[in-house]
Amino acid sequence: MTTTIDPDAATDVAPRHPSPPAPTADRRRRRSPVTWVRGGGLWNLVFLAPMLIVFGVFSWGPIAQAVVMSFQKTNLITPPVWVGLDNFARVLSDPNLGTAVLNTLYFAGLALVFGFPLPILMAVLMSEVRRGKGLYSALAYLPVVVPPVVAVLLWKVFYNASPDGVFNTVLGWVGIPPQPWLQSSATAMPSLVIEATWAAAGGSIIIYLAALIAVPPELYDAAEVDGAGIWRKIWHVTLPQLRGILFIMLILQVIGTAQVFLEPYLFTGGGPNNSTLTVLLLIYRYAFQNSLGGDYGEATALSLMLAIFLGLLSWLYFKLTDRWSTN
Repeated sequence: MTTTIDPDAATDVAPRHPSPPAPTADRRRRRSPVTWVRGGGLWNLVFLAPMLIVFGVFSWGPIAQAVVMSFQKTNLITPPVWVGLDNFARVLSDPNLGTAVLNTLYFAGLALVFGFPLPILMAVLMSEVRRGKGLYSALAYLPVVVPPVVAVLLWKVFYNASPDGVFNTVLGWVGIPPQPWLQSSATAMPSLVIEATWAAAGGSIIIYLAALIAVPPELYDAAEVDGAGIWRKIWHVTLPQLRGILFIMLILQVIGTAQVFLEPYLFTGGGPNNSTLTVLLLIYRYAFQNSLGGDYGEATALSLMLAIFLGLLSWLYFKLTDRWSTN
């Protein structure tokens, strides 16, 4: 009696314990310095060496020097004296530090309220324009082309508090009395925010316009079929599609407003009554408070604390918004 084995049935039987795949040649080969050189790693390093040296000398070099100076008392003229943490203690005990921090937060808050949604709104409106989009984009970006110092000096003329000032004349046309603008503690900081928003909005508008191009038009068509109006399309289609860009632009604006210096320095010098004194302007006063040079140790100590704070804030921000910006 002979037994026949069905070949099809035999092939259907899988082994209970399949053998692990044999290691490939790449896994067996261990990377050594010789293979790294033969693979072109040495030439890559030679090619990158000039850029790495320049970046290290002109970028990381000043940072390392600033860290060292934060523990010294020096004005870059007399020999430095090591004081340890005394610079940090003197900075933290300075009564102007609290004023500078509050003013910086006030500036950042106003800039976020007025300067963050305005470029988004303008970019959305410009994206709906059928003709002259290039002209409107050029006009929106024009303030960025103007040199910042020239723009501030020009706006300083506009902010003339006399009834004959440019802005006060315009307000007089609608029956609003002249405003003190930069001469009042109550209106000085909002005046700075208005100019800063005008100067920086153009770059944000161009970025948002580029991001809007990537939004699939089918989403707007589907929203129109569902009966959505312009505002519902913006809220349910545009903003969710720009979520990642919005989160990046928000943290960049927070970092930029925390380091505001040009507007307070050229407009008011920190006045009136220190109402526009910011952290960077306080650092400038530490370093250049007299003709022989101030205390660069205190200036770098406050700069280091600001850098650490912004670094921790950025890290915490990305940790909290990582899921929101990708889902």
